[in-house]
Parts: sequence; structure tokens; C-alpha cells
Amino acid sequence: MIALVQYLIKYALLLPFFESHGVITTLKPLGFAILVIATVFIAAGGYVINDIYDIETDKVNKPDKVIVDQHISEKNALRLFIILNVIGVGLGYYLSNGIGQSGFFVIFIIASALLYIYSSYLKQMLLIGNIVVSLVVSLCILLVGVFELLPAISEANRSVQITFFKIILDYAIFAFMINLVRELVKDIEDIDGDHKAGMQTLPIVLGRERANKVVFALSLIPLISVIYYVVTHLFKQTEIVGYFLVFVIAPLIYISIKLFSAEQKSHYKHISLILKLVMLSGMLSLSLYNFILKF
Repeated sequence: MIALVQYLIKYALLLPFFESHGVITTLKPLGFAILVIATVFIAAGGYVINDIYDIETDKVNKPDKVIVDQHISEKNALRLFIILNVIGVGLGYYLSNGIGQSGFFVIFIIASALLYIYSSYLKQMLLIGNIVVSLVVSLCILLVGVFELLPAISEANRSVQITFFKIILDYAIFAFMINLVRELVKDIEDIDGDHKAGMQTLPIVLGRERANKVVFALSLIPLISVIYYVVTHLFKQTEIVGYFLVFVIAPLIYISIKLFSAEQKSHYKHISLILKLVMLSGMLSLSLYNFILKF
């Protein structure tokens, strides 16, 4: 999904508007592929280190999906984590220097470090871990704007470049909100294993029922935000409004309704899946901007 979204931003949102709006991008196809690979490798490393630290909790929460200690040893998993991060950060360093923006290299270091700290420490803390991992997810989207648009800004094109960067920022904020709700839903789903591991997640601190109400309230934020965005920017374009109504707004309403009455682990698992699909459908709307910006 990370690779798909990044390619949609470049090839559906930015490149089609080179002639009509004067959008200038920095990276050639090979350079952009390196950006995607670097991002995916660091994200994959984050999954690996998370699985290493979640061995005991996963044995309770999802015993049929335990990988580390079942299909791969912890030692080999740690080696894989190191390899993925070295490649990801190394590619980030190469790319940053290649476009004359060596300072951008720090972004890869921060993302890699945050994913490690999240898995080893922050995820045990109330809300902090949820917020941090959601920020890293949104950073994967924002990264394209940072590398593609910012280095190419000049006095002549500043307005256009910033306008498209703001569009990418809107999607990054959307990803942050959806992922934060999903992280909290997963915490409620995994309360048994997390409690056994001594974590201080929202449902453990507040109890499942109160946590459920908090997550329900939070689920209304992306719903209201998307409705506001559609009404403000897209209301004249019937087909595009229809897309958002069917594939983004309606599922978000469904999620809020299901959260209000959710009680069993299977309910939260279902809600988590729908949230992932909403994230996908929201990102796929990037392909509609070729029609949106013609008006």
C-alpha cells in the first residue's frame, strides 16, 4: 500500500499537471523507484522488529500468525531487521545527496529510529505509541512531496508547488487519522495479550467499554473532516462526490456505527479490516485529480 500510494502521488497527482499547471518534479523514474524501495524497506524493518518484541503477546492475540520463533528464529529476524534498515537508510542517503539535499537523509534516520523505539518502548505507553506509528505512516506519504516538490521550488512556480504539496499534506493527515483510529481498535482487539505483557494501552488503562467510547468519538473526526473537504473543494463535481460518498464517507459512517456497539474481538477485527480498506479507497482517490483540476 505504501508503494501504491507513493506511485499514485507521482504519476496520478503530480506528473499529469506538468503542462497544464506547471508542476515540476525532482526525481527521474529510477530515483523515484529508489525512494519507494527505501521507504518500503524501512517500513518492512519496522514490521520485523515489532514482531520480535510482540512474540509473547502474539502467542495470545493471534497464535496462528506468529512468525518469529515459529518460522524464523529471533536471531535471524534481528539480522533481517538490521539488513532492511541499512539498505533503506543507505538508499535514502544516496538519494538525498543525489538531488543536492543531504539534509533530507535525516528523515530516513528518524523514521527508522522511531519504528524501533515504538516497538521496544513507546507502544507500551498510553497513546504515545499509537500517535508515533501513525505519524510515521503519514510521513511515508509526505515524503513524496518533500523529495519531488520542495527541491524544485523557484519564485516562478512557488504557488503551484506549494498548492500541490498541501494536497499531499491533506492525504498525509487523512492517513494519520485513519491509522490512529485503527491502532486504537487493534489495541482493544488485543487487550488480553497486551495486558499479559504489562502494557498500558488505552483499553487497559480505561477499560474496554470506556476505550470503545473514546475510539468511537475519534472515528467521527476523519468522517467530519472528509465531509468538510468534499463540501469545500469538490461539491460541483457530481461523479467525484459520488466516489467519496460511496467509498470513503459511507464506510466511515459504518465504522462509527459498528464501534458504538462493538463488544467481541471479532467485531474489532472486522472494523480494523474496513479501516484498512477505507485507507486504500481514500488513497485511490488520488487518481481522480486529473478530473478534479480540470474544472
